[in-house]
Amino acid sequence: MSARPGVLLCVLLCAPWSMQAIAADLKSIIVEYEDGVYTVDSEVWFDADQRAVYAVFADWDLAVRFSSAIVESRNTAPDADGNPGYFVRNEGCILFFCKSFVRNGTVRSQPISLLQASADPAHSDFELSDERWSFRSEDGGTIVNYSLKMKPAFWVPPLIGPYLIKRKLRNDSGDALNRIEQIAKDWKPASG
Repeated sequence: MSARPGVLLCVLLCAPWSMQAIAADLKSIIVEYEDGVYTVDSEVWFDADQRAVYAVFADWDLAVRFSSAIVESRNTAPDADGNPGYFVRNEGCILFFCKSFVRNGTVRSQPISLLQASADPAHSDFELSDERWSFRSEDGGTIVNYSLKMKPAFWVPPLIGPYLIKRKLRNDSGDALNRIEQIAKDWKPASG
């Protein structure tokens, strides 16, 4: 398994998915922009077991189930060093700016506690896309700390891009986070 796609563009444009009570809580999010590079740091608490939350984030195949911005995602073959691979294609609009973009790369992990994903610039629409998720149990659920450093290889409106991305993440991420939480609550370990 490999890590799920990044929060920055993957949790945008989501709609409600489940009628069950959900308690995912976006505790903090910081989005910064400097010299063409976006950084994101966030912390989310999920009302679900750490192993299950990790499993959802570690499986790119699940990403299309929690984010409507993701139109295609999948686990891919490992690289020469045996690191799992991933592919994701997103589509989204911020005001008049609409874009389809691809990230393709590899993942390193420490099961149930850490995922690190790096996009290959030669096979992605990003000059840089490095992500890190850390997982820990807290208050009967799971805290996920996420960090992203990315530089798109495509033009993003410099004056409004950072502001609108931050606003969209704050306003629209709740539904995706709730979907992730519900998938984690429904997750069953593979038997074998």
